[in-house]
Amino acid sequence: MADSPSPPSWSISSMANSAIQFLRLPVLASSGLAVIASGILYFKQNELIYPRNVPVDARTNVPKPRQFGITDYEDLQIPTPDGESLHALFIRPSKKRPTRNITVMMFHGNAGNIGHRIPIAKVLEETLGCNVLMLEYRGYGLSTGVPDENGLKIDAQTGLDYIRERAETRDSQIIIYGQSLGGAVAINLVANNQDHGDIRGMILENTFLSIRKLIPTVFPPARYLARFCHQYWISEEILPKITDIPILFLSGLKDELVPPPNMTQLFAVCKANRKVWRTLPNGGHNDSVAEPGYFEHIHSFVMEEVLGERK
Repeated sequence: MADSPSPPSWSISSMANSAIQFLRLPVLASSGLAVIASGILYFKQNELIYPRNVPVDARTNVPKPRQFGITDYEDLQIPTPDGESLHALFIRPSKKRPTRNITVMMFHGNAGNIGHRIPIAKVLEETLGCNVLMLEYRGYGLSTGVPDENGLKIDAQTGLDYIRERAETRDSQIIIYGQSLGGAVAINLVANNQDHGDIRGMILENTFLSIRKLIPTVFPPARYLARFCHQYWISEEILPKITDIPILFLSGLKDELVPPPNMTQLFAVCKANRKVWRTLPNGGHNDSVAEPGYFEHIHSFVMEEVLGERK
């Protein structure tokens, strides 16, 4: 293979910094709602776990790639097998240089919409010369439906099938990228599709062991009700099933919402033949992406572990 290009440092630093303002979104709800949440956890847990109306205009105001200088993209509505319509953005590489036929599929956290993560997609496509598919879960942004665990699993599979069926991506080397809740979505998807051969890598950032284990940290008053949670996302049990796909773990050590030991324990139980651990010493839950080295870690992982272009 040809020598791997150096990552565009100007793009990484400037775009990462501009991303911060779009990424400061809560994971479940503010700490001030903890007491209330403990009493309604069982009946209203989906609204707490999937705060799709945060910020208040998240269902109607979805930023477009053109606002960030991206011109080569498609705004999509992808139908699911159970009758929902998922909003998605398909972004092509902007630079006229040889690509490695990579498609990154992005799964976002549990608040906001895909428009808030466009700056991340832009750095990824510029750094890797790849396509990016940004999928918006049901009930989020411009997608129809109401989110729950089973629904999001259907959404993830729908997005992956779309990449496999689309003419320009059906032969792609696919990398699955998930942040927070998106990491749990990614783990489940990869575990169910690892034998297909087209998923070549997975990137996990600041995700958790399971929803039940996260509740006592985020909502201490509700710790005794965690057993009633019917949204499970048991990543610690699913992740060890993935053995042949390289995995990059990106852990913000100052994550104030998902305690960093969650990522440490996920790395420990991971049985992938190739797994890479990288920390962001000053990374919080929503701003790890802006920490120095974040995109360089991704670039190195893809070049070395996914494409085998070792120095």
